[in-house]
This record gives sequence, structure tokens and C-alpha cells, in this order.
Amino acid sequence: MQLTTIHHVAIIVSDYEASRDFYVNKLGFSVVRENWRPHKQDWKLGLWVNETTELEIFAPQNPPERPSRPEACGLRHLAFGVDNIEQVVAELEGMGIACESIRTDEFTHRKMTLFRDPDNLPLELHE
Repeated sequence: MQLTTIHHVAIIVSDYEASRDFYVNKLGFSVVRENWRPHKQDWKLGLWVNETTELEIFAPQNPPERPSRPEACGLRHLAFGVDNIEQVVAELEGMGIACESIRTDEFTHRKMTLFRDPDNLPLELHE
């Protein structure tokens, strides 16, 4: 067996419009598809991260809160690769999105930092 790529990552959000604005208008992902699913009473938004990876946003009515951050079982954080972390941090902070201090990953020895989406999901930048 050979798994070659991560096809998509799915997250559940509490506020569709705020999350759509954050991921599309602030982070710059392109919309692949956007569907209201009446049988589930939710939105499903597909976004291109790159040519092989998609981020799926599900927005049900009244989703349960995440039990704790980031140590609960399940998704710990979502990490995005960047070429110039200082530039991306400056762009995020220019839009009012706070980032933690840039630090060096103890294992990869590359620069990294964390910031949060509208539901407080930890997002990582990794150079």
C-alpha cells in the first residue's frame, strides 16, 4: 500500500460566515464548491489549499464545543507550510490575526508559530 497525499482535512465550525471570511478572504484559499445541505441543515465548503489538498469546512447548527485545546483526542492542530514565516506573520497581524512568537521546532529545526481560527482551532505555520 502506498498513500501518496493528504486529499483533504475536514473541520467543523460554529459560524459559517466568519469561518468562510477567515479561510477565503484572509488566508486566501480558493472555493472549490459551496453547498447548503438541507437534509443535514449545514453548509459544506470545499477550499483548495494547493493542487492536491482540500480543506473542507462543515458548518452544522449548534456543534458541540471542542473538549479542550490542544490535548484532546483528535485533531491537535492544522499546519500550513510557508516559504517566509516572517512575511506571513506580518500579513496575518496586519489583518488583526494574532500570532504567537516565532520559534524553532526542536526536531525539524525550522521556524514555526501558531495562530487561531474564529473557533479557536490552533493553526500552525511551518517554514
